[in-house]
Amino acid sequence: MDDDVNGAIRNPPARLVVGISGASGAVYGARVLDALNDLGVESHLVVTKAALLTLSQETDLSPDELTAKASVVHKLGDVGATIASGSFRTLGMIVAPCSIKTMSEIATGVTSTLLTRAADVTLKERRPLVLMVRETPFHLGHLRTMTSLAEMGAIIAPPLPALYARPSSIMEMVDQSVGRTLDLFGLDWRAVRRWEGLKS
Repeated sequence: MDDDVNGAIRNPPARLVVGISGASGAVYGARVLDALNDLGVESHLVVTKAALLTLSQETDLSPDELTAKASVVHKLGDVGATIASGSFRTLGMIVAPCSIKTMSEIATGVTSTLLTRAADVTLKERRPLVLMVRETPFHLGHLRTMTSLAEMGAIIAPPLPALYARPSSIMEMVDQSVGRTLDLFGLDWRAVRRWEGLKS
């Protein structure tokens, strides 16, 4: 927390950076935005061109409908955007879904787009960076890249179904993964079904 000019304590802002890359699973990013709206958290969205292509193939959402879910939308090439600076305070960043290309750029410090620049800023500021990596099976290079990112402080969180929650639809599985990922930022979304122990 920081002091303002009058000496009062200011709380960290309730805002989260959301990146959507071109891996399968654009719905995860869309539901992250929905969850943040429910929670009253300001969302700063950056989307890759490949993500919009995936969106058109996997969902009924148009690009305009997706971006309307965000509080603020940043252009992919706008490296002068607020989220490109560490002085712009956030709770962290989530990339949902995270493609192997995006993951690899982040791991090597390559910041060819605003999405990877924002991720790099998140790491250098020691804020939570959560990557919902979508690929399977992983080869050794993928795994080594994930290890490198974990050593830098990133959290690798592939969206895997929590079957104990007895999901009855794909959307329930998506929401469970999104909610558990938001837990990592201290955000408690209503859609999460919590483990309550074994039933006797």
